[in-house]
Amino acid sequence: MVERGWRMKNTIRLTDYKKEEIFKIFKIADELQTTDKYKDFLKGKTAVMFFPNNSIRTRISFEKGINLLGGQTILFPPETLNKKEEIKDVVGYLNNWADVAIIRHKNIELLYEISSYSKFPVVNAMTTANHPCEILTDLYSLSKIREDFLKDNYLFVGENANIGLAWKEASELMGIKLTQSCPKGYEIKGINVIYDLKEAIKNIDIVCTDPFPSSEKENFKNHQITKQIMELANENAILNPCPPFYRGNEVSEDVIDSEYFVGYEFKKHLLEVQQAIIIYNLTN
Repeated sequence: MVERGWRMKNTIRLTDYKKEEIFKIFKIADELQTTDKYKDFLKGKTAVMFFPNNSIRTRISFEKGINLLGGQTILFPPETLNKKEEIKDVVGYLNNWADVAIIRHKNIELLYEISSYSKFPVVNAMTTANHPCEILTDLYSLSKIREDFLKDNYLFVGENANIGLAWKEASELMGIKLTQSCPKGYEIKGINVIYDLKEAIKNIDIVCTDPFPSSEKENFKNHQITKQIMELANENAILNPCPPFYRGNEVSEDVIDSEYFVGYEFKKHLLEVQQAIIIYNLTN
């Protein structure tokens, strides 16, 4: 069994960590798959979760991961946090019983406020500003299939929203080269933008997407990733669309059915990476 001091670190932005800490989390994820070192790590511990009903991948991987570590989960809808009672008072009571909080909520500032009063780690399960656990899992998955994922060239195709902003955090933290391709008016500040998708994808190894906003679909019509577009990227390039992806929207049917799509196997690591985040945060 691993020694537990029950110290605390939060995961609200990827940039909350140092680069070397990310590799420590990756090591824990490896150990979870190969050893019993963390068996019953959360025995007797409670994870309070705030998730909407339509969450599938993130919720099931967190809930199952906590259960496998011996912990229990208590689920609330995120609207529970939107109440007249001051958040410091809500957290004051939760400090009596919660050992970790997993929160999906639009407002990242609320997560920071909760963390300022909590005696337990706060883990961001998605806000409108970012999605750190999702992107951290992508990086871990890439580390398993690429010779050196830090030297790959990354392209994000999509608008200035939480997935693109999370990839920006990853680029700042890990030093990866990130380019964005989008129509004018959707740029992420601080990232190199190439508006012409056919030009942007040249010399790219990893293509990441986010669904186009339905009200802006016409503006993005020249930014759909197709198999023909992927053929312009580097040899052995891969397509990593953020789920839920929509065939005929940001990605075509043919590219999802092609060898470029890393697919469902790629996201299976959500389980152990999110377990690793909890373990790391509770011991550092």
